[in-house]
Amino acid sequence: MSVMSAREPREIDPAEWDARIKLAACYRMVAKLGMDDLIYNHISLRVPGHDDQFLINPYGLLFDEITASSLVKIDTKGNKLDDTPQAVNVAAFVIHAAIHTSNHEAACVLHTHSDAAVAVSGQEKGLLPLSQFAMRFYDRQAFHDYEGVAIDLDEQTRLVRDLGPHKVMLMRNHGILTVGRTPGEAFMLLYYFERAARIQLQMQAAAAAGAALVMPPHEVCEKAARQFWELQGDILVPGEREWPALMRQLDRTDPSYRN
Repeated sequence: MSVMSAREPREIDPAEWDARIKLAACYRMVAKLGMDDLIYNHISLRVPGHDDQFLINPYGLLFDEITASSLVKIDTKGNKLDDTPQAVNVAAFVIHAAIHTSNHEAACVLHTHSDAAVAVSGQEKGLLPLSQFAMRFYDRQAFHDYEGVAIDLDEQTRLVRDLGPHKVMLMRNHGILTVGRTPGEAFMLLYYFERAARIQLQMQAAAAAGAALVMPPHEVCEKAARQFWELQGDILVPGEREWPALMRQLDRTDPSYRN
């Protein structure tokens, strides 16, 4: 039993229950890799078959406490659709409702304050093409200027405008937002971006000590980015290969996320 009273899977539509399990797994994986921020970040997933409803974490639980039954269902107006006393973070509603309602492919919207992504968000050009991890995002990262805590509804328009066609957006001096057709895709985009950002910071620290950085030419960076996004060779959509393995790992170590 989690911090909240568990609901039985039989009380919930099977498609929604499956979505809850995958979203809870996403929370656990973010926590497992140390990219959470106590209770303050959020990941949402559109309820299957309902474009105006999504699942999100109850405000107050740590990511490693999230279970399938503890997730809260709300609509795009911020109304809770579950009989639960748990609140939802206002900033979470502002950010996630804006993206869900404007982007059909944004089934999952993930927002964290992961350390390396925040550090890179304060750099003028954001993520630089200094590693193969970074090439996926070459000229394919959006930027949203910091406006204070995201609790003002009028910021939604600018969030949508700034994200545009991209799947990753650096929120300046704040964090990162990724969108995916599945929790696996949104998570893997976060994972690869964070790896690239950590490598960038390490390289920049070495450069400050006198080491010269090698930046591949534009043509090579663009070629690599197209290989990733056009799924050339045996490259698949982020999460298609990795996510089942990550869920198996969770099932071996702590399957309580399924409750």
